[in-house]
Amino acid sequence: MLVHRDEQLAHLRWAFHACEKHGHGQVALVTGAVGSGKTQVLETFGEWAATAGGQVLSAAGSRAEQGLHFGVLGQLLHSARLKPEGIREVEELIREVALAVPTAEARSGAAPETLAEALTADGLWAPLLRTAFDTFLALAGRGPLVLAVDDLQHTDAASLHCLLYVTRRLRNARIMVLLSEATTLRPAHPLFHAELRSLPRFTRVTLPLLTADSVSRLLGEEAGTPDVRGDGAGAPDVREEAGRILRVTGGNPLLSQALVDERAHRGTDSAPDTGARAGDTFERAVLDCLYRHEPGVRLVAQALAALDRPASPELLGQLLDVLPDSTVPAVRVLEGAGLVHAGRLRHPRIVLAVRSDMPAEERRRLHQRAAEVLHENGAEASVVAEHLVASAWTDGAWVVPVLRDAAAHALSTGRPDHAAACLRLGGRAETDKDRRNSLMAMLITARWQVNPLAVTGQVSQLVEAARADESSPSTAVSAVPYLLWQGRAEEAAEAISGCGAGDHGPASNELRLTRLLIALSHPDYLGTVREDPSSWTRAATAPDSASPLLQAVSVLGNALMPTGGVDTVAAAEQLLERHHTDSGSLGLLTAPLLALLCAGPADRVAVWGERLLARQGVQHTPAWRGVIRAIHAEATLRLGDMDAAERGARLALEDLPAPAWGVAVGGPLGTLITCTTESGRLFEAERWLSQPVPAGVFRTPVGAHYLIARGRHHLAMGQHQAAAADLHRSGELVRSWGIDVAGLVPWRLELARVQLSLGHRTHAAQLLQEQLQVSRGLDDRTRGRALRLLASTATPVLRRKLLSKAVTVLQACSDQQELARALSDTSQTLPQTGDAPRARLFVRRAGRLAQASGRAPALPQQVQRRSAPSDAAPTGGSSSDASSDGFESRDQDGLLSEAERRVAVLAARGRTNRQISNELYITVSTVEQHLTRVYRKLDVKSRTDLPNRLMALAEPMA
Repeated sequence: MLVHRDEQLAHLRWAFHACEKHGHGQVALVTGAVGSGKTQVLETFGEWAATAGGQVLSAAGSRAEQGLHFGVLGQLLHSARLKPEGIREVEELIREVALAVPTAEARSGAAPETLAEALTADGLWAPLLRTAFDTFLALAGRGPLVLAVDDLQHTDAASLHCLLYVTRRLRNARIMVLLSEATTLRPAHPLFHAELRSLPRFTRVTLPLLTADSVSRLLGEEAGTPDVRGDGAGAPDVREEAGRILRVTGGNPLLSQALVDERAHRGTDSAPDTGARAGDTFERAVLDCLYRHEPGVRLVAQALAALDRPASPELLGQLLDVLPDSTVPAVRVLEGAGLVHAGRLRHPRIVLAVRSDMPAEERRRLHQRAAEVLHENGAEASVVAEHLVASAWTDGAWVVPVLRDAAAHALSTGRPDHAAACLRLGGRAETDKDRRNSLMAMLITARWQVNPLAVTGQVSQLVEAARADESSPSTAVSAVPYLLWQGRAEEAAEAISGCGAGDHGPASNELRLTRLLIALSHPDYLGTVREDPSSWTRAATAPDSASPLLQAVSVLGNALMPTGGVDTVAAAEQLLERHHTDSGSLGLLTAPLLALLCAGPADRVAVWGERLLARQGVQHTPAWRGVIRAIHAEATLRLGDMDAAERGARLALEDLPAPAWGVAVGGPLGTLITCTTESGRLFEAERWLSQPVPAGVFRTPVGAHYLIARGRHHLAMGQHQAAAADLHRSGELVRSWGIDVAGLVPWRLELARVQLSLGHRTHAAQLLQEQLQVSRGLDDRTRGRALRLLASTATPVLRRKLLSKAVTVLQACSDQQELARALSDTSQTLPQTGDAPRARLFVRRAGRLAQASGRAPALPQQVQRRSAPSDAAPTGGSSSDASSDGFESRDQDGLLSEAERRVAVLAARGRTNRQISNELYITVSTVEQHLTRVYRKLDVKSRTDLPNRLMALAEPMA
């Protein structure tokens, strides 16, 4: 599509009309960058001129035919479609002069500006020039003649001399000479241009790059909706898309059209600057644009592609081994074509296109040279390392330290993939054994964050290296976290058994951290840290810890082994607040996040989990992302949102497949099993249970969590003995380890459910009372569930009180399913205590919650019968009860509207109708109407009954 060229075409049409009306010849030169649409302007104008009564002769210069004398002149003559005899004389003269050109070139030294002088001295030019001009003049007699020559910069010198002869004689000829020329490194044919500029009727037309409005118009014409000025419904989307295209192409028409074509082929929903695939339309357009420039321009573009960052002329000159000033024109040409902006290639897709066109060896050589030049100029290690990795060059003595520093920076900024690439190259070049082991430890850290399965062999190598060299304890310590992840606790304990350190310093902190990690992940070793708990409780509360990682793990230790004097929730949130914006800190933040979960406030865990998962760069660390998702999923499960919990657990297992989780696999699997079991999808839960888990899982706290989930599934399947065995085992594990906190595994509650299903009410009551006494980490959902189950073991009067507490607690935790169960149980208890009318209100609310949650189990049949809208009114009730049932079935937010609720609350507080009218700024009549509807809906006879009815509905009494 030809857009944003109306003004330029108008200039050319004006020149044509001047030539036609006044008989004065015109010369126009169209200039612009490669891809700016010069050829299209010439063709469009030529088509218009032909329809306006003119004759158009066209030719195009070519780099391949630049040495072919009179090539462009021959094209002009043949495009006139004259009979052979009409141009026979000109052709014979062209052949005669062409034969003499080699001799003239030898005398002139092949300089184009002196070639004409040599031929003129021989008297060869005059007949040819006169005959050619006479031929053009004869054609102009039929109507205005347009001589259009494209790509003037590639036109042969002989044809240029003929064109100059014609342009000097256009004063009274109806001939328009139209030329186009692309921007080049150096002005092509300077003498020719000097003469053109001296002509009296010379016009220069420059084609600028496209603007956002131009690209919008281009998009609209492509879609068949040319009106994109902001009036149409789709205009904002078009303008936004145009802005994206402009950022990629810089307004180059050739590149812009390529993106529009790609967009048309793959659909309008895909943005042009997302992703890059070599060989696409856009990449081909970039290469077409480059190959139409001089070789020097392509070399600079390749150097910029290798650097992929802003480059000064000095840097480019060093990289290409040329004078810095010689790179300036090439950069200017690339900027004019829209390929370069602010000293670098404009977009990653342009970089990819240029790199993909370079031979592999040339690309490697450029990256090697870039690494050397950047290092010499003091560039950052991470910048130099990119080119070292791309070139795989390790010969310099400075290479390995640079790679190590770059890897450390990449790890600290959350890019383990970059760190691993640097460390692999550095490991091959390092010759010192200790430094090589240090690089291997860093490589394990980096690769584990991307794929834990990839480091199994390297961890074993590191352990062997530590055993072979006992003088380097840091090698052994660095292997411990990955041994623990794989369940190799004995090897981890053995690795640090011979390590000793003083009471202070980094080495001491690292050793204390390692011992605490072993103890918390495999509590069989908790005795080693329980002997001196103050050594890690001090770290948990230190305001400015020398080791944030030690502080984070110490907070988790305090959550599992409360020692008093430490507010776990406050300490964990302080750590999260302090470090959640730090790059590369996801590993540090998982410990306080898990500590929060064990301490009880699942709502805070959900909030922090969402914040961490929304961080930029989290996609680069699948391992930590999966761990945080698993913790977040368990928190949302405790909040009663099973859909979100199941979705999170599934995503965690997509981030890391089950084998990559090591002994931690019980975490997401346990959450997923619980979600599918509670949703009634028992066969799906069975499928997740069939996933193999390492035997070492049951030596970790995660194993106790998994046993709880498996026990709940056994109970749902009616396998009471298997359920009791799993739950007993879970309880025995946490009690033997001394980490029996309710926030870890509420095993007593789940075991009580088994006992209740077996009819053992006394044993169940004992377990539930013990569960409620384990206050550490007892969240509202677990407390509410325990109170509801305990109510089923009590007398009717005590059962009513316990259920009232359960309803209050479960309302606070937003678990709609458990609240529906508690309301259902209350509705069955009230008739036993002589309050049958209130039971209807509870059962209605329970039915609405069960329907809204979509996953709550079916209510008992007697409750369903009571809550059915078609039921008859209770004995003694008025006929209005039936109509109120129908109204309530349509009320999605509660029995009362907001206005009715406000009036009912004030009436329950003892306000008169007049007082309510004054307080709410409504009439007394409106108050009476609201109260009439309230009485009917709540089935009360007077306002003295309102407080009890409102409490039954759990309406807020603000």
